[in-house]
Amino acid sequence: MQSLIRIVIVVLFLAAIAAFTFSYTVRFTESAVTTTFGRAGDGAIQDEPGLKFKWPYPIQSVTKYDQRLRLLQAKSATQQTADDSQIVVEAFATWRVSDPLKFYQRFSNAGQRSADHFRQAQENLAARLTSAMGETSKFRLSELFTAEQNASQLPQLEDRMFAAISASTDGAPSLTEYGVEVTSVGINRIELPAETTTKVIERMGANRDRLAQELESQGTARATAIEAQAQADAEKIRRFADRRASEIRARGEREAAEFLAQMNENVELAVFLQNLELMREAMAKRFTFIMSEDDFGFSLFNPRAIAESEGLPSLGGDPVESEQASIEGGRP
Repeated sequence: MQSLIRIVIVVLFLAAIAAFTFSYTVRFTESAVTTTFGRAGDGAIQDEPGLKFKWPYPIQSVTKYDQRLRLLQAKSATQQTADDSQIVVEAFATWRVSDPLKFYQRFSNAGQRSADHFRQAQENLAARLTSAMGETSKFRLSELFTAEQNASQLPQLEDRMFAAISASTDGAPSLTEYGVEVTSVGINRIELPAETTTKVIERMGANRDRLAQELESQGTARATAIEAQAQADAEKIRRFADRRASEIRARGEREAAEFLAQMNENVELAVFLQNLELMREAMAKRFTFIMSEDDFGFSLFNPRAIAESEGLPSLGGDPVESEQASIEGGRP
């Protein structure tokens, strides 16, 4: 019984070794490159997921590549803009293996493992991305940073960086020849150096001073225009008032001339009518009329006149009237 158990264990062990040696699995996120005696030819790519078979090493070997997107983060680098400003740019790129066979042929000299191939490819892409960040020199600082909505040219800078990293430069082949596809390039941070920040603040202050001067000049010009318009309107109103007053004055003089001509026909009657009109207007309301006692007919209003008239004879023969007059004169 123990012998049978040993035999089963040995068989299972040999079967596991054979399975490991003669087969491999490919995940749905991977592609495999099968090489025969170190060479990869047509049909070497296995991109269908599942169990695959191969000859044992060293006849055949399998290198698997993960085809999911990978993130490349470039180091921050100081870049110069078109207006000679210094900014610190930090960019990133997303990429993946598009052709496993070309990728293997280009980077297999980095080592036996796929991780070594990815490391060398990433170093190559990092150098390209750093070089592509030089496209910043084709944009002005005011074009990259603006207060207007959707007016920044950062997307255009990212597009130029994407074109620069994808194209062949300085005799180097394009990324398609490396079996690599860059899907996106972006800028995730831009900073200003200390000296650039100072210059930007000074420039902003100068712009604010310029805008303040422009607004002040516009306000002065506007005030001058309003004042001139007000003076013109006032002069127009004054001329109209003077002309209207002259017309009214001329009309009054004409009517007065007609009235005076009528009055001059009979001066005494005119004076009498004016006196009547004056008395009518004066006596239309309650008034106090003051006359001197020396005027004719008003001397009897003087209290001394009664005392002086005591010695005068009565003018009537009626004894009642005489008695009444005597009483009113003060005699008993």
